[in-house]
Amino acid sequence: MNVSRITASTPDPHRPAIRSGRAPHGDAKPSAPRHDTALCTMAVTPAAAPAMRHFAADSARRWSVHADGVDALSLVVTELVTNAVLHSGSSDVTMLLTHRDTELVVEVRDTGRWLPRPSRYRVAADPGATCGRGLELVRHVTSWWMAFLSSAGTRVVACVPVAEALT
Repeated sequence: MNVSRITASTPDPHRPAIRSGRAPHGDAKPSAPRHDTALCTMAVTPAAAPAMRHFAADSARRWSVHADGVDALSLVVTELVTNAVLHSGSSDVTMLLTHRDTELVVEVRDTGRWLPRPSRYRVAADPGATCGRGLELVRHVTSWWMAFLSSAGTRVVACVPVAEALT
């Protein structure tokens, strides 16, 4: 299992510390399914979505995911993290990526309570609206996605089908 971690535990939440390493495989057989993970936690700021998008794309490339999968992953991460930044009222957002053979599972968590949406976000059917289409895009590039709301916050999980890059 290849594990990467990025956390915003440094004094500047816009420049998170990076920790990465390789977890031991134990007695896993060479035919064992691939299982890589990467974790990123940041303060909820406008910088969180682009930073997490780049972290996710870099992780996927390191795992030899095909460029189309990296693009789909980048879109999903951007949308889910942006939703947490704009709507959760949380102080931080966490993203967990798990790569298993032909899928990337993205989990985004926040610890906030969803804030009332300004009226400009409510009219997604309006062709001039600037918001309100993101989860529809997520639905189109994932094989499934689910949202879990609780008193501890919100967790959104999505599965991006991927292929390995040709080497």
